[in-house]
Order: sequence, then C-alpha cells, then structure tokens
Amino acid sequence: MRKLVIVSALALALAGCGSKKPLARPAGDQVPPVPAAARTAPTSEDMLTPDDQARPERQDEILKQSQEREDDKFDLPPTA
Repeated sequence: MRKLVIVSALALALAGCGSKKPLARPAGDQVPPVPAAARTAPTSEDMLTPDDQARPERQDEILKQSQEREDDKFDLPPTA
C-alpha cells in the first residue's frame, strides 16, 4: 500500500514538470500552402490569433425595461 502511494506521488510530480518552450516546426516539415485569396503566407502568429468572428465581443446591453412574455402554447406541464 505504501509503495502504491509513493509511486502515485512520484507519477504526479513527474507529470507536473513538463517543458515550456515555444512551439517550433519539426526539421524537414513542409510549411502550409498559401491560401488562394492571400497575397502572402500567414505567419504562425497570424494563424494562432482568432479573428473577430471566432471570438465575438461581449454585448453589455442591460435590460432597461421589463416586458411581459407572450403566452407559449408549447409550455405544457409535465405528464405523469
């Protein structure tokens, strides 16, 4: 039992010490092709930055006035 606890603690300690290096392309790897509509090939930073459509801004519109909800004909009580 004690051996299992020691091995588990050692495994957790080793799992937490991964290297933190910037990503690099492996040697001999081909660069991605240039998109059809692009004039130049995008850099890795360009490809990692999400565009506005992928990450839209939050809309902070506060409800300024309460509105009565319309009757929903599909909002039925549960049946037993």
